[in-house]
Parts: sequence; structure tokens; C-alpha cells
Amino acid sequence: MTHPAYGEVRAVTPFAAVLLEDNPGVMSLEGTNTWLLRAPGAEDCVVVDPGEQDEPHLRRVLAAAGRVAAILLTHHHHDHVQGAPWLAEAADAPIRAFDPALCSAGGPGPLRDGEVVAAAGLELLVRHTPGHTADSICLTAEHDGRTAVLTGDTVLGRGTTVIAPPDGRLGQYLDSLRLLAEAEPRTVVLPGHGPDLPDLRETAAGYLAHRHQRLDQIRTALARLGADATARQVVELVYADVDRSLWEAAEWSVRAQLDYLRESV
Repeated sequence: MTHPAYGEVRAVTPFAAVLLEDNPGVMSLEGTNTWLLRAPGAEDCVVVDPGEQDEPHLRRVLAAAGRVAAILLTHHHHDHVQGAPWLAEAADAPIRAFDPALCSAGGPGPLRDGEVVAAAGLELLVRHTPGHTADSICLTAEHDGRTAVLTGDTVLGRGTTVIAPPDGRLGQYLDSLRLLAEAEPRTVVLPGHGPDLPDLRETAAGYLAHRHQRLDQIRTALARLGADATARQVVELVYADVDRSLWEAAEWSVRAQLDYLRESV
């Protein structure tokens, strides 16, 4: 799928449009995807992940959204949530997230696993999908026979997700991927970064296969380096053919994989 230009609102499904923030980076890829959800004909809108404290972006979000029914956050990382208080004040809308600390005071409270949020003519199913972070959620939206899942950073539009301990845990992440792999065929992926994807089941299955392949590589590396090898030593061996600018992020994920393997013994 093609990615929108900065400042362009692009419809991905009849009920979901994306506005890309101009904050590209190693971790954020092209930038943060801010999602605007509304059923056709609905007068209000749900905003998911407003992005950073970037007023030009937030003003574009506000203009595209019109009346905002709610601001929902997929997890606590700053490139998803930092701009939420500004938008909430400007739009007079509540902020909701799995982590109570991110929610608006006096609002409906934190999101709960299995809750259905009814707003903007849609019903959004909340699923707690920890692993990338402890508070990560995904949101399932269905309308007129089409289904899409907003995955935050649990599944990206390209590349793989970083798991950074202690907040991120590989065992939880694998469980979350197994849950997502049970999606109906042709469920559209609306990620926090990168382009949308056509099939969540296929994508989650690919993520699982990749993680198990990496675990096998790390087991092989530990057999060579010794059971007490550090994450950095493993990265230098397993990721030798990867651009070194990515090694820091790789080291976080390797640490999570080492924790997982050592806890499984």
C-alpha cells in the first residue's frame, strides 16, 4: 500500500482515514499514523494516536476530524500520546487508554480488555495486546462487512516491532500475536507506523514465524558464545549483516529474547 504525503488525509477504508505526522525516524519509520475513524455519514469522529506535541499536525487533525467524540491511545510512547492533551483541550474530548495515567480526569476512565467503545457510528472492540509495552491495545472496527484492526506498534506496516524490557516482554508479545493471527481473513491492518496491510492473519503469522526464527538464531549464538553472553555480544553475531544504526533497537529485542529463553529453562 502507498503511504500518504505529510499533511494529506487519506481514506483507507470507508470508515478509517490516516493523517501522517512529519516525525520520521528509525523507530517511527515515515512518522506516526494518526487515525480518524467514523462511519459514513457520522457527524463526529474518533481520533486514535494524535502523535507528538506537534501543533501544525494537531491542527490538521482537528480540522479533518471536525467534532471529536473521543481520543483513544494504543500505548504510552510519546510519539503516539504527547499531543493528546492539546487535542483534548482544543476539541473538548476525553482521552482514553489502557493506562489510567493517560486518561482525562473526570472522563469515562481507562479502556478495558473486551470493552466495546461506541462512537462516531462505529463499535470499536478493545483487545489488550501487551508485549511491545505492557499497556498496548488493538482496536477492531467493523462496518458494512469490512473489518480493520488498529494495531499501534504491536504490528507495523513494515519491518518488525521492538520489544524493550522491562516494559516489553516477549512471552506476552507472542501471545498477542497468536491472538491477532486468529483474525478473520482479509482483516485490514491499520498500524501506528508504516503503510496499511491487507491481511492481519497473514501478517501476524509472519511476525510469529520471524520471532521463532530469531529465537533459534539466538539459541545457536548462545551455544557458541556461552549461556552468559550479553545482549550486545549476541547482536554482534546474529545481526552482523544489519545496518549498525539499528543495533541499539536490536539489542533491546535481544535482551527480551534472552529473558524469555532464560525464564523458560
